Amino acid sequence: MKKEKMTADEHCDLETIHLQITTRSTMTRKMALLFSTASGMAVANIYFAQPLLDSLASEFGISYSSVGMVITITQLCYALGLLLIVPLGDLFNQRRLIVAQMLVSVLSLILVGIAPTATFLFIGLAAVGLLAVVTQVLVTWAAPEERGRIVGLVQSGIVIGILLARTFAGVLTDLAGWRSVYLVSGVMMLIITGVLYRYLPRADSKRASISYVNLLASMFILFRQERILRIRGVLGFLIFVVFGTLWTSLVLPLSTTPYNLSHTAIGAFGLAGVAGALGAARAGSLADRGLGQLTTCIALVLLLFSWCFIFFTEYSLILLIVGIVILDLSVQAVHVTNQSMIFMVRPEARSRLTAAYMIFYSLGSALGSIVSTNIYANAGWNGVCLFGASISALALLYWMITYRFTAQITGTSDVK
Repeated sequence: MKKEKMTADEHCDLETIHLQITTRSTMTRKMALLFSTASGMAVANIYFAQPLLDSLASEFGISYSSVGMVITITQLCYALGLLLIVPLGDLFNQRRLIVAQMLVSVLSLILVGIAPTATFLFIGLAAVGLLAVVTQVLVTWAAPEERGRIVGLVQSGIVIGILLARTFAGVLTDLAGWRSVYLVSGVMMLIITGVLYRYLPRADSKRASISYVNLLASMFILFRQERILRIRGVLGFLIFVVFGTLWTSLVLPLSTTPYNLSHTAIGAFGLAGVAGALGAARAGSLADRGLGQLTTCIALVLLLFSWCFIFFTEYSLILLIVGIVILDLSVQAVHVTNQSMIFMVRPEARSRLTAAYMIFYSLGSALGSIVSTNIYANAGWNGVCLFGASISALALLYWMITYRFTAQITGTSDVK
C-alpha cells in the first residue's frame, strides 16, 4: 500500500526539524542507567494507586464499582500529556523540559499526599498523570542507533519502576498509611531531579523554528501517513487494556476473603512480573534482527494462555504468580517491539511518534482499569478473567489480520 503524499508545507516542516537536529554523542553506560532510573521513578507515580484502591475507596467513600476512576483519571491525563507535552521534545531544549516536568511532578505528588477530599485527590492524580510523560521525553532523548536494544534497556527500567511501584506502595502503606507513598515519592523525585540537572548534557540539539500548533498538527499528519503507527498503535491499545484489567482489579480479590492480604503482600505480586523487565530488552534485540513479527506472534499466544492460570486466582496464589509472569512478559515484549518498529519509519520525529503511540497505551490502560472494576463489582473475578481473555484473543486476531500489511511496510516476514 502506498503512503499518502505530504503537502509541500507539511514536508518542509518535518524536514526542517530533521535537518536542524544534530547528532548526539553515544550514550554512556552511566547515562543510560540514569535515564533508566529516572524513567522508572517517573512512571511509578501513576501505578502507586493500584494496590491502594481499597484504602482510597474506604477513606474517600468511593464504591468498588467506581474506584477504578482513580486509575482512569491518571491514565487519561497521561494520554493528554503525551499529546501536548512529549512533542515539545522535537521543538525545545529537552534538558529544560525534563527538569521542569520533574519539579512540577514533585508538587503534584505532595498535593495527592495531603489531599483532604476526593476532589483534591483527583486533581492531584490528574497532574501526576499529565507530568509522568517525562518518561517518554527521556526515552526519545536516548536517541538509539540500535533502536530495539536501547528502547529495551530503558523500557526495562520503566517496567521495574512499574513493578516496584506496587511493592513500594504496599510496604509504605502498611508502615505509615497511603499518604506516605506520595510524600516519600515526592522527596525521591526531587533528589533525582537534582541529579538530572547536574548530569544531563547542557548543549542540547538545535531545534526547528516551527510553531507549537504546527508541531501538534504534524503528529496527526504522521498518524495519517504512517500505517505502521496506526496498526501497532491499535495493538498497543489492546494489550494495555489487558494489562490494566489485571493490575487494577487484582487488589480486590486479594484484599478480601479468603486471602485478606496486607498491602505489602499485594504489592509484592508486582515482583512476579520481573520477567517482563528481563524480556523487554531481549524483545528489542529480536526486533533489530528482523524478528519482530515472530516475537509478537509468540507473545500474543502467551498473553491469551496466561488467563488460564489467572482464572484460578481465588484457589491458588501459585497459579496467579505463573499467570502474572507470563502476562507481563507478553505485554512488554509486544510493547518494545511496537516501539522499535515505529521508530524505524521517521527517526527525526521520535518524540511525536512516541507520543502518538503511547496515547494508545494510556487509553488502553484507562479503559481496562474502569471496565475491570465495574465487571468485578457485577460479575466477580470470573467475569474479569473472561473479559481479559477475550481482549487477548482479539489482539491475536487483529495481529493475524494485519500481519501482511505490517510485513510489507517493515520489509519483514519472519512468520511463515
